[in-house]
Amino acid sequence: MSNLMTDDYRTKYTLETFSFLPDFNADEIYDQIVYIINQGWTPALEHEVPEKASRHYWGMWKLPFFGMRDPNLVLQEIEACRQAYPDHLIRVIGYDNYTQCQGHNFVVYRPRGM
Repeated sequence: MSNLMTDDYRTKYTLETFSFLPDFNADEIYDQIVYIINQGWTPALEHEVPEKASRHYWGMWKLPFFGMRDPNLVLQEIEACRQAYPDHLIRVIGYDNYTQCQGHNFVVYRPRGM
């Protein structure tokens, strides 16, 4: 009976709100980055190995991209981070300077099998 229960109630490993949706395609990722920029928020990237992703803070890729208004530059940084850490999860964050908190974040890259 326990096997039947586990098979019926399997869920996807989730890390943020969008984890419950299908993975974003390139255009949807671009649109989310544009949204962050249009809100006046500061884009940033974080990365972590999947095994530790829910246990502590993720490492930051460089500093937040203060003043960056070009979504293509954010995409270039995502690719550079992915090349440097191909086995890590990568997420995009939008920091709100006014409220001093994250206004938005979503996982943009998952290693194979994740």
